[in-house]
This record gives sequence, structure tokens and C-alpha cells, in this order.
Amino acid sequence: MRALGWMLAGLVVVLPVRAQAPELALTDAAADRFAALALRCADQEYPNKLDHVINGPQELQSPRVLHPAFYGCFDWHSSVHGHWMLVKLLREHPGMARAAEIRALLDAHLNPESIGLEVAYLGQPNRRSFERTYGWAWLLKLSAELRTWDDPSARRWAAALQPLTDAMVVEFRAFLPKQTYPIRTGVHPNTAFSLDLALDYARAVGDAPFEALLVERARTWFAQDQAGPLAWEPGGEDFLSPCLEEAALMARVLPAREFRPWLRHFLPTLERGLSPAIVSDRTDPKIVHLDGLNLSRAREFYRLAKALGPKDPRSAAFRRQGDAHARASLPHLASGSYEGEHWLATYAVRMLAER
Repeated sequence: MRALGWMLAGLVVVLPVRAQAPELALTDAAADRFAALALRCADQEYPNKLDHVINGPQELQSPRVLHPAFYGCFDWHSSVHGHWMLVKLLREHPGMARAAEIRALLDAHLNPESIGLEVAYLGQPNRRSFERTYGWAWLLKLSAELRTWDDPSARRWAAALQPLTDAMVVEFRAFLPKQTYPIRTGVHPNTAFSLDLALDYARAVGDAPFEALLVERARTWFAQDQAGPLAWEPGGEDFLSPCLEEAALMARVLPAREFRPWLRHFLPTLERGLSPAIVSDRTDPKIVHLDGLNLSRAREFYRLAKALGPKDPRSAAFRRQGDAHARASLPHLASGSYEGEHWLATYAVRMLAER
């Protein structure tokens, strides 16, 4: 909010003037702005937060050597989902100003040699928990976007990425049956979030056995839940809502006749609304997570409204809640601080796509 002031009888009168609300649509201009953030960091190697168990001195290597495809954007998973965002923007806005720049970047990163080294990294000892399951799920989301795009370059990138995709599916299939309990957190390990993205892949490529596993796990872990602790949210570094992520997943897993009563039992007070999270310091790498929470909540509210349908009185309220959360953080994506700029645009694009 800015202020308008002038002199009146020797006094300074200051009136608030509300800034124009951000546009809640993925226009060509918005696509270029979002793409600029990912392009700026995709080849930026440092600062970098490695998820790296060192097996010996030979593995004291730079991020670019360890991860030739996904070394930028501060960490591996942010690089992966930044690539997904660029693919989605290019697919839906082929005439965008940065289209050639995006294609060049994807050619440089999504090639058989680079992906082969990423696969080899996973095959080394002590890699079983590497990016489990958040990074795995984003990799599958990237693959799904490429596999469903009828474009010669997309087919080439998808083919190059497929060995890593296959490795991630193998990891999911091995891990999920022995994960006794879901992880209900507001940060990366959240189980519902990863199942949601993995389900996108399974359904996009027609992998029925993988889809069946994901649906079975979701039902086993969440179908009997009641009275979700929404009052405990948000945590101080959340970028996901544990309760709403679960509800958004179950909106896809349960048929409507089951989902509506399930939602009433799980989140009986949700219609009263939630206040967008307050972000006090966008230069703090954990506090800025709360901008991601607002964008995630918005996407989840839109998903719930869609699942309930226009005749359900909760739908309109949920859409308004989504808009309020989106507007709370959309203006701050390009904050000038790398702590948020290296990843938040992805969450904005996914949210706007859901809307």
C-alpha cells in the first residue's frame, strides 16, 4: 500500500491508496515474468544447498559436477521444479518472448549425457533417501509435462529424461509399501504433496499399477482421518498446509460421494476461513516459506472448490479464500532476495493453473 499526501491548513494529510490487486491469470506477460526468475537461477551454481552424503574424498565435487542437469536454483528439487515451470510456460505460451531462451536451456540440461550422470549419482551407496520423496515427485511432474506435450523438442527432452524418471518410479514403488506412517509436515517431506504430484505422472502416462499403489497408500493413510488440527497451522517455516494438502489429495482419490462427507469430518471448521500467513522477512530463507504457504493454500482451496462443484455452498467461499491467499503473496515473487526468488514462481504457476 502506498500513501498520497498533501498540505492542508499547514498539516500533512496522508491517505492510503490501495495498490492494484495482482492479476490472477497466467497471461503471456505473467509467463515471461515467471520464466525470467527460473532462467536467472537455472545456471546459477552458488549459493547451493546439497543433499549429499559423501562416500569418500572423490565425491567432494561441485554441484555442477554432481548434478549436471539440476545444479542451479540453490538446491536439486528447486532446479527440477524450475525446469517443470519453464516447460509448462513454454507449452502454454509458445509465443512468449523468452521461448528461445527456454528451449536453449532445456537442450543444455535435458540431454542423455547429463541425465545419465544424474542416474549414476542415484546408483551410488547411501543415496536411498536422496530427495525422498519431494524431489522424486517433482521429477515425475516434469516428466509428465514433457510426456503429454505433442512437440518434437518435448519428445526429445522426455526421452533423455526417461532413465531418471524410471529410476524415480522404482524408488517410489520400493519405498511406499514399507512407509508405515505418512509424514504430516508443512515442509518438503509431506507425504500427501508427493503423492499428489506422483499421481499426476501415473495418470498422465497411463501407469495403472503405479496409480493403484498411490491411491491405495492415500486411502490407507488418510481415508479414516477426522478433525484435522487446522488450528495448529501455520508453522513458522511452512510452505505447505498439512491439512489442506491432505484434503487436496483426497479430492482426487475419493469419488465425490465419499469426498464430501470425508471433508466435513476432516475439516469441519474450514468454511470459517483462514487468514493468509504474514511474511515478516523475505530475506530469511525459512520465513519466506510462508509466501509459498499462501500460494499452496490458494491452490488447495481452488482444488477443493472444483471437487465440491458449483452447487455446493462451500465452493464460492473456498474460491474467495484462494484469491485472498494468492493476492497476499503474488506481488512479492520478485523480491530481490534469492531466498524466495529461486523457487516461489513455480508455486505461483501451479496455483494459477489450478485456478
